[in-house]
Amino acid sequence: MTHAAPRRAPEAPARSAPGRHTPGARSLLCALAVAAWLGAQAVPAAATEPGPVVSRGVTIPAFYQPPATLPAADGALVRTEPLRLALSLPGLDGRRLPGTATRLMYKSTDANGRPVAVTGAYIEPSARWKGGGPRPVVALAPGTMGQGDQCAASLGLEKPITFNGQTMSVGYEDIAVHRLLATGVAVVVTDYVGLGATDRVHTYVNRVEGGHALLDAVRAARALPQSSVSADSPVGLYGYSQGGGASASAAELQPTYAPDVVLAGAYSGAPPADLVAVTKGIDGSALAGALGWSINGFLQNTPELRAIAEAHLNSAGRKALADLSTACVGDAILGYGFRKSTSWTTDGKSLNDVVTAEPLLQKVLDDQRIGRRTPTAPVRLATGVKDDIVPHGQARRLAVDWCAKGADVTYKPIRLPNLGDGLLTNHVAPLLLDQGDAIDWLTDRLSGTPATSNCRSLPLQP
Repeated sequence: MTHAAPRRAPEAPARSAPGRHTPGARSLLCALAVAAWLGAQAVPAAATEPGPVVSRGVTIPAFYQPPATLPAADGALVRTEPLRLALSLPGLDGRRLPGTATRLMYKSTDANGRPVAVTGAYIEPSARWKGGGPRPVVALAPGTMGQGDQCAASLGLEKPITFNGQTMSVGYEDIAVHRLLATGVAVVVTDYVGLGATDRVHTYVNRVEGGHALLDAVRAARALPQSSVSADSPVGLYGYSQGGGASASAAELQPTYAPDVVLAGAYSGAPPADLVAVTKGIDGSALAGALGWSINGFLQNTPELRAIAEAHLNSAGRKALADLSTACVGDAILGYGFRKSTSWTTDGKSLNDVVTAEPLLQKVLDDQRIGRRTPTAPVRLATGVKDDIVPHGQARRLAVDWCAKGADVTYKPIRLPNLGDGLLTNHVAPLLLDQGDAIDWLTDRLSGTPATSNCRSLPLQP
């Protein structure tokens, strides 16, 4: 039996079996998840041997192909190898500046309770930690990178810009990584489930999988022999946008999922806490392609949604989802920027209208809601008051929900003028403006300085 799927170029990746990428392979795995409405069938895993992964002309290192079996413990290392940082210089003492990096693969648990391999990177800083006590570690959750394996943040540390005419990826999180390293903090970066690791589609903005991957990255850093991180090291979380959602979710899940990972503080910038509101924000915007990434991930994890997809997606929608499954942010903006979801449906309804009409979809998205659990560590939540991509209102609501539960919340509304509806500028500008303050707040927590919650003043703030 064979699987066919739309692909953008002859060498566009697709998956025909776990651990095997042939031309068009990522699109093929996406097609597996939505086989009911693509009319495709899977190639049995035994029919092929593992081969090189090529995603939109980018060969993914063999390191990123997970093995058939994984360790039992969450955060256990599967494999490691040295990672060359692109932005690195020789130091006077022979050590590299800003640090020495190691590529990681570690075990985590997915949203359905199954073991999953996650990749990432650990960077041991050259700078000395001046805060006293053991060197802290910050687990960084990247913002939106895309859904193709070539978009993974760990690959971005090695090659900050990828552009070959078929794909465009920018490792913009390198800036935050280097700023943290300059303070003497060790940094571990997660690639999330399915981004980098080549056995499945990335589950974009999945609350549970993002939180698990981030917490297990800390465990992996502790297990790395060459790291200076130990069980006594203070732990911080950092993330903006998709990363802000993962950081917020991890802060909520930590008491039950990772009680051994005691948090000193978590920074959550522009968190997508309510995906229904976020869907409205990005539909028709420059980042409209992110709708496809969300659908691909939910179809993979919740097969019951296939019938809904079959009923509502037209041929353009199916083709877009398969294409987006290999796309990075640059590809999505160029190929799907300002596209409305009404062009992907059989009846011209928007994705939000489809959600409103489908109780199962409502339940799936409602289960993704962040704010129903209480973080036990201090959290700094920042949101641009004019952010229309990850809407300000739903991010502020998360702060309100947490404050009502007695959490230690530092709420930071970033006041900027409207810089252009739907252009990403209202979303990106707060990241750039607030990043220094966010890192200062987090390093203060790692130094042992208590946070000061401003929940009481929240009703007076935008």
